[in-house]
Amino acid sequence: MSYASTAATSVSIAGDISSQLHGGYAHPLARQWQAERQLTKDALGTAADDPNGPVIRTIRLLRQRFPQLYITADVCLCEYTSHGHCGILRDDGTLNNQLSVDRISDVAIAYAQAGAHCVAPSDMNDGRIRAIKLKLIEEGIAHKTLLMSYAAKFSGCLYGPFRDAAGSAPSFGDRRCYQLPPGGRGLARRAIVRDIGEGADVIMVKPASQYLDIISDAKELGRDLPIAAYQVSGEFAMIHAAAKAGVFDLKAMAFESTEGILRAGATIIITYFTPEFLDWLSN
Repeated sequence: MSYASTAATSVSIAGDISSQLHGGYAHPLARQWQAERQLTKDALGTAADDPNGPVIRTIRLLRQRFPQLYITADVCLCEYTSHGHCGILRDDGTLNNQLSVDRISDVAIAYAQAGAHCVAPSDMNDGRIRAIKLKLIEEGIAHKTLLMSYAAKFSGCLYGPFRDAAGSAPSFGDRRCYQLPPGGRGLARRAIVRDIGEGADVIMVKPASQYLDIISDAKELGRDLPIAAYQVSGEFAMIHAAAKAGVFDLKAMAFESTEGILRAGATIIITYFTPEFLDWLSN
């Protein structure tokens, strides 16, 4: 190419280049980045158990790549429903418990069949533990699938960071009609007893730090079962914020908070501090 032709090309490129849309897209990965990545949400949360969706594909991939890893799958619809609630709604906007239980139990079975060692329904619809257990038995996989119940899941302010990240905040109303009220100790105890009777293998209390008495109650009521406690995103964020403000040392407070949860009776702790704990313990 002559100098003159190169110069002419340079002059033309120096002008409006808005028509140049295909640069670098010869590679298939670069083309894939242009695809729509947002899950399609609808009233039934159909993407929750889509075999080509992120959860089922991830479970299968993790089982393949990390065969020693124990996989627990949270089961809910709020991330997949167009309204952001944890079940199927009636025309008047109230929760249809029976349809929600049927749908949640189908999703739980799909995750178990994909390879999850444990399914953990967090929707708080009445009767979902029994429905899931019966379907696990019917499908012949109850012997290899642990059923963890979010039996005592309280409503409140501590889920905010997670809901923002997951895009699962309700589009209207809130979840107080099917999550436990913060002062509802008696209702929490009743829910724990109910879910044990329906076949739960593990009982969950969520959040953890503000409900240490409920963890203790769960240990008393389910003395022969493991008790899980979920240190939620708001608890994690508060500890980080206070440490950043110089109130205390982050590492010391993180360990202190989980030691209190264990002391209350928890066998299992689910926490966003896990990556940091692994680093701290390895050092």
